[in-house]
Formats: sequence, structure tokens, C-alpha cells
Amino acid sequence: MKIGIIGLPYSGKTTVFNALTGASAKVGGGAADAKPNISVVKVPDERIDILTKMFNPKKVVYADLTFIDVAGLTGEATERGKDIIQSIKTVDAIAHVVRLFDNGKPPSPKADIQNIDSELMLSDFAVIEGRLERMEKQTKIGKGKGLEEEKKVLEKCKACLESEKPIRALQLSEEETKILRGFQLVSSKPMLMILNTGEDLIGKEIQDPDVKNYSNQPDTAVFQICGKIEMEISQLDEKEAVLFLKELGINESGLNRLIRASYALLGLISFFTVGEDEVRAWTIRKETKAVNAAGAIHSDIEKGFIRAEVIGYEDLIKCGSLSEGRNKGLLRLEGKEYEVKDGDIMNFRFNV
Repeated sequence: MKIGIIGLPYSGKTTVFNALTGASAKVGGGAADAKPNISVVKVPDERIDILTKMFNPKKVVYADLTFIDVAGLTGEATERGKDIIQSIKTVDAIAHVVRLFDNGKPPSPKADIQNIDSELMLSDFAVIEGRLERMEKQTKIGKGKGLEEEKKVLEKCKACLESEKPIRALQLSEEETKILRGFQLVSSKPMLMILNTGEDLIGKEIQDPDVKNYSNQPDTAVFQICGKIEMEISQLDEKEAVLFLKELGINESGLNRLIRASYALLGLISFFTVGEDEVRAWTIRKETKAVNAAGAIHSDIEKGFIRAEVIGYEDLIKCGSLSEGRNKGLLRLEGKEYEVKDGDIMNFRFNV
């Protein structure tokens, strides 16, 4: 999973990136550096730790999360802005860091959110308008056959953008989403609004109605963090970090909270494969069928899928072993249409 971190210059965007990843990227540069900061972090999962103790594998693989911190956007459609937006075209979700701390200038979250949304929407508008113009030319020379559905969806998106709403507000159907996939429209991506507060707001809920209302919008979630303090915590060893968090009245790190928020926003769950060779977490979307979950491991397993051996995580822990789970009838065989549940331990039977 990839998350692109964006924001206006001096919103504390790179500070938040460092806080989440434990990196030490240069902060305070505003929009000066166009090169993205990229960091991959393991997704903490206590279930992996417990399964590792149970199977004692040669290798342990956690799910991972890639953060891409791009240079500050200005809220204006510039060539430099286009290059920056290009860097987040392939991400699964966008995290917009919004300044809620005073840096000598009072925060203006509503205006900042609107500025960044406008830049993303203008980028998408240019892509859609360019494609519609090319389609119009194709139609004139008799080569527009089979493009009707694509044109219909693009015009729907264009109308949405003209009404000053991001494409994610449309809640498109699966078929419409499939048509748009190749365009990599940035305002269609799920949005995680990261409210970067000062120390005075640690542990306090943001009351600004303009900001809070964003959590009610489609494919949007609001997340609160004090980037400065969390960055300091990320540089500490584990024991010191726990003590510091406790002193501040924070139950867990910003990274753990953000991962949970991201999984919920994107509708993601984890299943596990276990054994003496490897214990591994796999990330898939909710309601994924067993045959498609097999494809997350390897396309050959999906093609040659026969059955999946499945046991729930809690059932396995109660049984103590796969063999005991089989004896108790909790390790069962499921077919292609089985809907994978969060925490399922799975072994796929296939033939290619």
C-alpha cells in the first residue's frame, strides 16, 4: 500500500513524514525541494508476532506501507505543481497535511484544504478535457466506436469538477472505477486529512466545524497528530517512546493510529500464510474472494486454484496448532467464492 503525503509549504508535511516513518528527512524547506522523500515501514501486527512464536519460521514478513512525501504544493496550477502531482499518481490514498499550529501566522485550515483540493481538481480537469477532445476527433473520423461508456463516465467526472467537487465525491460504481483506472485521477483517490496540531492541542478534539465536516464526505477520513512531538518520539528507543507517550496521555504512536485509519479508509484486511519456512501477512480488500486472495500471493495460484484450507486466527490460537484445528473441524476447506475474513490463516491448493 502506498500513501502520498501532500500539503502547502510549511504545513509540517515532512515533519509528519519523519514522525510516521522514523526517517530524518530535512524539514523547514517549504517548497524548495522537488525530490520526494520515500520510506517503507512495516505494519505492526501483534498477530504476526504470536504466529511467529507458534511456528518458529525461518522468515517473517510483515505487510508494509510506503509513504511518499512530495514537495509543497502552492494551491496554483503551475508546471512545477504538475510534476509534484505526477509523483502521487500511483498511490492508493492521499494524506493531506493541514496546518493547525501557529507559526507566526494563525492557521486557516478551511482555506488550505480548498487550495490543495483545487490544485488536484485542476490537474484532473486537464487530463479529462484532453481525453474528451481526443475522443471527439476520433468520432469525427469514424474511430469513436466502443468509446461511449468511457465518454459518459468522463463527462460525469468533468461535471463534478466544474461544480468544484473532487471526483471521490461521486462514489462511482465498480465498472466506472475500472474505466477511470488508467487515468490515475488524483482527486478520485481516498483522502486522509491529517490535522497537524501544536502541542497545546495534544489529546484535545478539534472543534472547527469546517474541518470536522470533512470526515462525513465520501472516501475521506480525518486524522489528528502533533507532528513535532511525534517526530521526537519516533527518534527514541521503544522503552523511552512508551514512557513519553504515557506522559503525554497518548495510548499509541501516530503510525499505529494512522495505519488503522488508512486500513479503514481503504477497506483493507490482512490474511496470513504460516509454516516452518515463513509466516507472512497479506493485505487485501474486504469482501475479497478466496480465489482472488490467492492471486495476491501469485497469479499461478489464482489460475490453478482448487481449494483453500482456512482457519480463523482466534480459532488457531485456542487450538494451539493446525493439526488440533483440523481435529476439531475448525480447519476447513473453502471454494473460490469464500469471502476472506480479517485474520484468516490460509493455505491454497492449486494445480497449474
